[in-house]
Amino acid sequence: MSPMKIAIAGASGRMGRMLIEAVLNESDATLAGALDRPGAPQLGEDAGAFLGQRTGVALTDDIEQVFAQADCLIDFTRPEGTMTYIDAALRHGKKLVIGTTGMSETQREAVRAAGEKIGIVFAANMSVGVNVTLKLLEFAARHFATGYDIEIIEAHHRHKVDAPSGTALAMGEAIAGALGRDLKQCAVYGRNGVTGERDPSTIGFSAIRGGDIVGDHTVLFAGTGERIEITHKSASRVSYAQGALRAARFLAERDAGLYDMQDVLGLR
Repeated sequence: MSPMKIAIAGASGRMGRMLIEAVLNESDATLAGALDRPGAPQLGEDAGAFLGQRTGVALTDDIEQVFAQADCLIDFTRPEGTMTYIDAALRHGKKLVIGTTGMSETQREAVRAAGEKIGIVFAANMSVGVNVTLKLLEFAARHFATGYDIEIIEAHHRHKVDAPSGTALAMGEAIAGALGRDLKQCAVYGRNGVTGERDPSTIGFSAIRGGDIVGDHTVLFAGTGERIEITHKSASRVSYAQGALRAARFLAERDAGLYDMQDVLGLR
């Protein structure tokens, strides 16, 4: 089988560079494109310059050219960029691995609609560890359904623009689903002032932003006389990049369809 031709969006960003490095280190993948925003100062540079390597792939804002050359685009950018890439992927019949967070329901619906025509893996977190943690949370939630208050605490670097994180929301969805609740109805996002006694049916969210924290998530099940904490901590973005490549390999054997990392890892 010929190597997967992978393009990376947000190529000059922290996650984009991690993805480029991951692709360059794989024998079954080749870097076919490196997209960046119009006007980015790095445009025209070799995509491997930050590693001291020459790849022959220059950073570009030419979306049409990149999709013409690639089989799959990996996108960890922002919702408005992702919508543009979805339109281009549909025009070119190419596949997408989407790790973008902070999407509106309308934007999520656009992803779902695109999945009827092209192959897409869309997940709030591509880490194998996080996705196994989601299964652990489903199990825990069913056993702590009564008598335990549930709080989700997440921490990220100062540059993250959305809160709560997509991973925290995915954890909330997993817990709410296991309990037969609708997260939209039971989520509480932060507290301030006189809030009254805690409603035991709610799931609370707290977000911390600071420094260079890659991503920490803790789910607290607080009962009478005991607390149970399930925590996942990311020390680097390597796990996200490796998970994204697993998702691209998964899509290589599939046509249209909307999948997530639970599908990729066989955790359904």
